[in-house]
Amino acid sequence: MDAFAVAVVAIAVLAHAATVTGAASAPATPPAPTTTKAPVIYIFGDSMSDVGNNNYLLLSIAKCNYPWYGIDYKSGWPTGRFTNGRTIGDIMAAKFGVPPPPPFLSLYMTDDEVLSGVNFASGGAGLLNETGIYFIQYLSFDNQISSFEQIKDAMVSKIGKKAAEETINGAIFQIGLGSNDYVNNFLRPFMADGILYTHDEFISLLMDTIDRQFTRLYNLGARHIWFSGLAPLGCIPSQRVLSDSGKDCLEEVNEYAIEFNAAATELLEGLNAKLPGARMVLADTYSIVMELIDYPYKYGFKTSHTSCCHVDTTVGGLCLPTAQLCDDRKDFVFWDAYHTSDAANQIIADRLFEDMVGSGTVVPGNGTAAPRVADVPPKPARAVPRVVTKPKPKPKPKHAVPRVVTAPKPTHAVPRVVAGSMPTHADPRVVTAPKPTDAIPRVVTAPKPAQAAAPHKP
Repeated sequence: MDAFAVAVVAIAVLAHAATVTGAASAPATPPAPTTTKAPVIYIFGDSMSDVGNNNYLLLSIAKCNYPWYGIDYKSGWPTGRFTNGRTIGDIMAAKFGVPPPPPFLSLYMTDDEVLSGVNFASGGAGLLNETGIYFIQYLSFDNQISSFEQIKDAMVSKIGKKAAEETINGAIFQIGLGSNDYVNNFLRPFMADGILYTHDEFISLLMDTIDRQFTRLYNLGARHIWFSGLAPLGCIPSQRVLSDSGKDCLEEVNEYAIEFNAAATELLEGLNAKLPGARMVLADTYSIVMELIDYPYKYGFKTSHTSCCHVDTTVGGLCLPTAQLCDDRKDFVFWDAYHTSDAANQIIADRLFEDMVGSGTVVPGNGTAAPRVADVPPKPARAVPRVVTKPKPKPKPKHAVPRVVTAPKPTHAVPRVVAGSMPTHADPRVVTAPKPTDAIPRVVTAPKPAQAAAPHKP
């Protein structure tokens, strides 16, 4: 089956319930390849999916438009991807037979590219608007959804409302967010959310936010949403350095990721039940990445506990031009302190694609599959017992009264600056923050005195 046919099958599969495995109905005739079309893919996410949006944000400090980023990309130059080569989204798009969707901020609403898929991901972004605030300028998930709304309006202007809605209804929405809400928010000692909330309360906040945001996407026409679950965050290099040994995984942080994935799975099942035609699934990223970390040699890697760039730190952690690169980049699972390498992204994309169209829930008659709805992943067996360590405790806040965190107003209102490739036929577009009605105000109350004085242990 060619890539276009696979893409159509993937969308069709998402329209079935996860229990079709046991169906015994007669096989359906798959559509003829001559009638298939390339899928439209919309990507929302953070630096794991960013393909250059942050390059257009003048004030953002979450950028990687310098060597050694992009050294293994087809151009050999930095493109705004936070890795040495391709992102997982790039590889998945190729498997579907389409080019990687371009960054939203590289487009004008008069461009024909608005009809064929767009990447809205922004380095530093999270589900919560306050996540990433110290990167100064970024596109939060709410901003990304507002940007998609602009794309929809442009599509309606070009091809009409009916055709635009049909295109969006049949599109694949790949969403990968949530990691920054932990590593750059909840786990940071200077961020208010880690002081104000227990982890159970924080997960409830995240789930309420996802519920609102995914419902908003649904109301804009999204039907097929593929949400990447959190990876084992406690095992990324930036978190390992916080362990007592400086090398071991933070098991408590991994437990946070597992609990998040379980809650997200339950939430998506609820959304599917109440939103007609919605097929939202959680991709089991956790198990895939954990297997690469625990058994690197099985997949051709030699090192999974440290980064190729040797920048394992919670401050910065990017592969600067002064970084000392590893001898062979294909030997490393991690490129820098936060991001997987091109070689690891290939393996992860292969496994995710297999889950989508090659295994799991089989549709009678075509032998292909939908994205697997991830259960709570079991802790993988390990050849060598791992030392269980906990993160170093956060220092006590200087003030008993927590500060109120608000989304940064100026960070999304700076006109984008296109370096070298700005079309001359249109004026720069201003990226604005979400409309006030897009977000539900959150009332932050002061914690009980006993809790405010105690340091938070993630």
